[in-house]
Amino acid sequence: MVRSGADDVDGHMTGVPEERRAAPAEVRRLCREELTGFDGVVAYGTPAYERDGVCAIAFASRKQYISFSLMRDDVRTAFEERPAGQDTGKGCPRFRRPESIDHALSRDLLKATAARTGKTR
Repeated sequence: MVRSGADDVDGHMTGVPEERRAAPAEVRRLCREELTGFDGVVAYGTPAYERDGVCAIAFASRKQYISFSLMRDDVRTAFEERPAGQDTGKGCPRFRRPESIDHALSRDLLKATAARTGKTR
């Protein structure tokens, strides 16, 4: 999936092919549970969660992987050893197969993100 032209997360999610929708839907569910006080938005064509106008996390279902982008350097640093064996970009674990998503890690990253305030980078 390339960038979405949707204006909101619901619209974005309906544009994800049905066979790839379950994994980002689960990530979204975790975001809604853990990111109290955050708003779901579409930023740069992907679903994101922000607080006080500052984007903290984004996720997307791409053609080759599902990405989970953290904007907080402090959270990435605190968890840099956890995604061992995962394909990662700068602050972005990429899961090649939906079944390879570490939902426990995702939840822990979200909890840590929610607990921190201030600048993300």
